[in-house]
Amino acid sequence: MPAPAPRFTPATLTFLRGLKRNNRREWFQAHRAEYDDCVREPMTAIIERLAADFRSFAPELVASPKRSMYRIYRDVRFSENKAPYKTHAAAVFPTRGLEKHEGAGLYFHVSPTEVWVGGGMYAPQTAQLQAVREHIAANVKRLRTIVESSGFHRQVGRLEGERLQRVPRGFPRDHEAAEFLKFRQFLAGREFPPALAASPRFYATLLSVFRRVAPLARFLNEPLLGRHNG
Repeated sequence: MPAPAPRFTPATLTFLRGLKRNNRREWFQAHRAEYDDCVREPMTAIIERLAADFRSFAPELVASPKRSMYRIYRDVRFSENKAPYKTHAAAVFPTRGLEKHEGAGLYFHVSPTEVWVGGGMYAPQTAQLQAVREHIAANVKRLRTIVESSGFHRQVGRLEGERLQRVPRGFPRDHEAAEFLKFRQFLAGREFPPALAASPRFYATLLSVFRRVAPLARFLNEPLLGRHNG
């Protein structure tokens, strides 16, 4: 029999709710074993299973506990919020050949209030954004095939992210890709109730969304990988 699909447990959500109410080092240290058992271990299992499953539909993505799993510790150096811990568990799956937060990838997180699954390009640098826009302008039909498909709408919804009010400089206002060119971020994903994290449907849902978002991430990365390799 195949191994059961990995998932979190009700204890994961209990721990995250407790951490949200008690975001202090003393509380976390007293509950460190719970974090390891209920958050870190299932997250590791999920990432390792994704590493195997990505081979069939997104072999360019990196899935490894060391690179994919976000630390629970917050960087408070430049933040007014000095709470030391994140109150969600998260993982990112970047593309080989690009830095962890460069280009587009897949991502999910589990919090006391939601599960979010999806991906895209969150904060492209100016040169990267320009390269992506030029790529979209030259290949808008391919992008439409991805984000306007019935499967994408059913599993993900629609392309989202911060947008400009006008078509960016350098492109005609009436360009056929005008609405896509306004995007400053390219995000696609779906929010679920937190209980999904502990449901037997969790891993299958994760895969279903990732299968729809992976072609978008691949499309967005094409100009970046070409420039990087060049």
